[in-house]
Amino acid sequence: MSLLQKISVGYFVVLLAAAALNYVPGITDDQGLAFGIFALDLFDDTLHLASALWALIAAFMGARASKVFLVVFGALYLGDGLLGFATGWGYLDFGIFTNTSDGISFTVFRVLANLPHIALGGVALFAGLRFGRVQ
Repeated sequence: MSLLQKISVGYFVVLLAAAALNYVPGITDDQGLAFGIFALDLFDDTLHLASALWALIAAFMGARASKVFLVVFGALYLGDGLLGFATGWGYLDFGIFTNTSDGISFTVFRVLANLPHIALGGVALFAGLRFGRVQ
C-alpha cells in the first residue's frame, strides 16, 4: 500500500469519526454543539460519511485515486474552512448561500469552529501535491 493510500485510509477513519460525533454521548452539549463549538446536523453527518467512503474507495483503488481524493477533498475542505473563517459560513453545507456574512472574525470560537476543515483540507492538499508523484 502506497503512502497516499495509507493517508486516504487515515482520512476515512477521521471522517467516519466526524460523522459519528452527534451519536456519542457527552460530545454534544445541551444546545447540540459538538465540544460546545459547532453544530452538526444530518446533512453534515451525511457529507462526512460520503467523504469517508470516498477516501476508503480511493485507497482501495490505488495511489492515483488516492492522489485525486486528497487534492480535490483537500481543496474543497480547505476552501470551506477559510470561507467559514472569513464569513462565518462555509459552502459545503450551503451556509454561505442561506445566511448573510458575519464578516471576518479572529475570535477563538471562529478559529476553533473552522480549524477542522482548514487542518484536514490543508494536510490533504499538501499530501496529495507533495507525495503525489504517481506514474
